[in-house]
Amino acid sequence: MNIFDQINNDIKQAMLAKEKEKLEALRAIKAAFLLAKTEGGNSELTYEKEIQIIQKLVKQRRDAAEIYKEQNRMDLYEPENFQAEIISKYLPTQLSEDEIKIVVAGIIKEQNATSIKDMGKVMAAANTKLAGQTDNKTLSGIIKSMLG
Repeated sequence: MNIFDQINNDIKQAMLAKEKEKLEALRAIKAAFLLAKTEGGNSELTYEKEIQIIQKLVKQRRDAAEIYKEQNRMDLYEPENFQAEIISKYLPTQLSEDEIKIVVAGIIKEQNATSIKDMGKVMAAANTKLAGQTDNKTLSGIIKSMLG
């Protein structure tokens, strides 16, 4: 079962359980998927594209929650944070920094990367290999430290 079908099933269950906040988060994912399907003219989304969309939604929610927290608006912070948690459950298991370093070390070796100038090609290969398992900010920091 792909992520889109899983979201549809979870929407039905949230409706039956009358979980309003969860339903709102799930509908946001479904809306983003439907928008992506119609934008590209392609009727099907790849797993990688679904993961990208979910990562983007989680990042948006977390960024908004952080802004609300800084402005001491807990009434707005809590729903954003809750939605980020619900949406992130559809991402693959996140890797620890040590696990990421092991993968990045292998990529650096494969790419024969020796300096920070090679960061672009290492980052591209790492993004492909670790899709959905880490965020770009963490990944780029690890690559910089290993190449620097």
